[in-house]
Amino acid sequence: MRELYPPIEPFATHRLRVSYLHELHVEECGYPGGTPVVFVHGGPGGGASIDDRRFFDPAAYRIVLFDQRGCGRSTPHSSLDENTTWDLVADMERIRERLGIERWVVFGGSWGSTLALAYAETHPDRVRSLVLRGIFMLRPLELRWFYQEGASFVYPDAWEDYLAPIPVEERGDLMGAYHRRLTGTDPEARRAATHAWAGWEARVSKLQPDPRLVARYTEAATADALARIECHYFVNGGFFDRPDQLLDGVDRIRHIPAAIVQGRFDMCCPVTTAWELHRRWPEAAFEIVQDAGHSASEPGTTDRLVAATDRFRGAP
Repeated sequence: MRELYPPIEPFATHRLRVSYLHELHVEECGYPGGTPVVFVHGGPGGGASIDDRRFFDPAAYRIVLFDQRGCGRSTPHSSLDENTTWDLVADMERIRERLGIERWVVFGGSWGSTLALAYAETHPDRVRSLVLRGIFMLRPLELRWFYQEGASFVYPDAWEDYLAPIPVEERGDLMGAYHRRLTGTDPEARRAATHAWAGWEARVSKLQPDPRLVARYTEAATADALARIECHYFVNGGFFDRPDQLLDGVDRIRHIPAAIVQGRFDMCCPVTTAWELHRRWPEAAFEIVQDAGHSASEPGTTDRLVAATDRFRGAP
């Protein structure tokens, strides 16, 4: 079974101003002359981590990672202003142009798969290949499953903690109730909401519980950006014109080599969404990992993702 490549450090870091307000952290790792690949992190609001560099052969890839608006090392932290899917798609193009890259491999999981699809469907001529994991399209049924009713039936214990900050009378629209607290002026209500929102996601992300993941997600600054930016995107439907916009745009990218990897027991992004994408895009390699949940760090999922990036080394 394939594992992540050894840890590496960037050979270059950049600060890229993309608007009057926002400045992005961008880094490059691996081989400067290699096949360019951009890692699109999850959340939105999650930020890139040092292990995200390790899905790619550093002797073959020029690995580009960036923290999306409002999170990680990008500034201002946790900002919701000028922060939409289409702002991020435009940011990816600015990064590509700034780094002098003609075309690149695009790798994204969870929300990263959403943004990767949105980018590829907007700029198909800039994409060599796609590696997608934990497919998420921000459709109402997907959001309802995770934040209103569905995953709650599988994890009732963790769900109780998610419900705790919200009074009973507001629980008919949990995302709306969270949004009011995450964007409100009461600092204690905001803190409780960020902790509960991020903790819920962390506790159900892996097939086997991982206290280290919960601790990382619920660290104050990380939780604040993750909860606020996710909720901002989700109550706005991902800023898409219609729920099936990404599915309906697949014909624009069906010619692009692609691999889709999905955990069978993914509670955050249920396998049905990946299956629908597979049915619309039969040319893409598709694999369900039978002993995995949502996280890219689960052994079976890591194995398939590294196999996919190995396969696309030197992609034309």
